[in-house]
Amino acid sequence: MQDRTSYPPASTAEEDGEQEPEFKPLTREQAQQWRSTQPVLSPWRLVAVQCLMALGLTVVAALITRSVSVSVSVLYGACAVALPSALMAWGLTSSALARALSGVAQAALAGFFFWEGVKILLAMAMLVAARWVVPDLSWPGLLIGLVLVLKVYWLGFWIQSRGPRANC
Repeated sequence: MQDRTSYPPASTAEEDGEQEPEFKPLTREQAQQWRSTQPVLSPWRLVAVQCLMALGLTVVAALITRSVSVSVSVLYGACAVALPSALMAWGLTSSALARALSGVAQAALAGFFFWEGVKILLAMAMLVAARWVVPDLSWPGLLIGLVLVLKVYWLGFWIQSRGPRANC
């Protein structure tokens, strides 16, 4: 027969000298105080940063390449990210559906998934339509605009999260 003990032997928290921290739920006042110290993350601020990046990339592309078709391609690629993001931000914050479901956590999560799906479908449709919408399309320019504006998500959330940290 085989010995079924684990190697190394499993130990409990008491044997290690560790103690589990005691969980204490916050009171209503403590929760409100904690929320007031946390930065407010706005999807509209992220959309604004994406739009600024799109314009900046378009200007840089125009200055570097001196080509209207490359500049328009960069702008279209950036818009293929920024416009669906703006639609999703509207859907999550301003739509009648968002206002109606704001108090129900499961419905808010379902709304998030719905608007994320709409965002992805719109971005894909814009990319498919690019060859007909943009005259003399430059695919490298479009991809550069698309990828760099997608990376703004990280920059935007990093900028928003730099607020004061009272609980660290």
